[in-house]
Amino acid sequence: QVQLVESGGRLVQAGDCLRLSCAASGRTFSSYGMGWFRQAPGKEREFVAATNWSNSRTYYADSVKGRFTISRDNGKKTVYLQMNSLKPEDTAVYYCAAKTTGWGIGPEAYKYDYWGQGTQVTVYS
Repeated sequence: QVQLVESGGRLVQAGDCLRLSCAASGRTFSSYGMGWFRQAPGKEREFVAATNWSNSRTYYADSVKGRFTISRDNGKKTVYLQMNSLKPEDTAVYYCAAKTTGWGIGPEAYKYDYWGQGTQVTVYS
């Protein structure tokens, strides 16, 4: 079993920065692919970013590329999402997810086995 707990979400102004954290349990966290997804009110959950086990490969949605950075600290069993130049359209509940089987990372939500409870990010203009 893997438990994921997100933190760091809050109300911020457009243009501000914010860093989300996701603390994971699980003895083999360093082997997991990790991803961030988000869901805005009335919309479907969408992919934001993903990283492989060593953070040597990362993948971003076009809407956040150049503004968001995913990283991880395997010693702390934590994955981060640094969000810069935030926009009102970034407002959503942000979820982290773990992909514990198979190779590769990507935007397909069904490939992720475990999900956190989410943290709310609200960006006002």
